[in-house]
Amino acid sequence: MAEYSNHQKKIIDRYYDNRDSIMIVKLQEIVTEIYLATAEGTKKRLWKRAADAMANLKIHPTIIERILEKKKPEVLAEHLRQWQTRSTKPPKKKRPE
Repeated sequence: MAEYSNHQKKIIDRYYDNRDSIMIVKLQEIVTEIYLATAEGTKKRLWKRAADAMANLKIHPTIIERILEKKKPEVLAEHLRQWQTRSTKPPKKKRPE
């Protein structure tokens, strides 16, 4: 297993601390791309990416299924708005090193 420097460890920790926010931003980008997509193959690929991002956010599988059944970007955007407010939490207090 690779040894990470303290700097690398901090970067990795910050990524996992902010993973929900990163996934929210990724989903926002996907919603935009779905709105603009014209080809069915592209839309199918984008919905697959959206499903993966929702799974990373640990969204309940039944909610993911309902969103994917409808395949309406408006529905995904509305849920995304709710998840965004859920993911905004106060920052953690720094531990003394």
